[in-house]
Amino acid sequence: MIRVGVIGACGRMGLMVCRAVAEADDLALVAAIDRSRIGENVGALIGQPKLGIPVSDELERLLEAEAAIAIDFTHPDVVMENVRWCIDHGVHLVVGTTGITQEDLQSIEKAIADEGSETHVIVASNFALGAVLMLRFASQAIRFFPAVEIVELHHDNKADAPSGTAIATVNRLHDERSKPWRGPMPESLDGVRGGDFDGIRVHSVRLPGLVAHHEVIFGGQGQTLTIRHDSTDRSSFIPGVLMAARAVMTRPGLTVGLEPLLDLPPVG
Repeated sequence: MIRVGVIGACGRMGLMVCRAVAEADDLALVAAIDRSRIGENVGALIGQPKLGIPVSDELERLLEAEAAIAIDFTHPDVVMENVRWCIDHGVHLVVGTTGITQEDLQSIEKAIADEGSETHVIVASNFALGAVLMLRFASQAIRFFPAVEIVELHHDNKADAPSGTAIATVNRLHDERSKPWRGPMPESLDGVRGGDFDGIRVHSVRLPGLVAHHEVIFGGQGQTLTIRHDSTDRSSFIPGVLMAARAVMTRPGLTVGLEPLLDLPPVG
């Protein structure tokens, strides 16, 4: 039984993760960390009042509860503090919080090395398995369609734009494409063509009613190719979160994304 603590336990994703961990046969929810609802029984919040796990705002509660791993769904402003604390205290970590930059990833790798590589960390911009496959398929298509634009749509309370998944997609496509492409960029309204990353345009939409949606549109002579993934409910992220929780203790160092956890054939 793997003992798990959830950081950001009282957020929308945090409560969903707490419930999924508590219901899993091989995982045990032992700690709930959040800056709100302190002292409340997280079990009651997820429909399992017998759990008797009080919400705490102190990360030390992870050690007191002997949590082997932590799952972080907090906020970009605090996530790196949580990552450093877990590395310093030997708690394996799965990070689902958005807004992790390439510089942050480098900082995490250095922190792990400085602490003797005893703590393992998985950081994923998107835990929906369909989104992972979308990125993989797009990285294959870019070799044949260098003209590409990305549209990502999210709920209006999302803390960042573009999304972490869109940034990961841009970086992957930039690395995989055979040659750059730059089309005409006329704008009668500033910004209408979206953000530009070396010829790859990114468009962010924020509206109530959306959850998480990503579309990669390729253009070629006389044809287009669209690869799209839609999360219509946050529960789409749960299988990937549990997969990462079960895998993190066996993956030394830093793992970025869920693709390394999937048994996929090599891209050739």
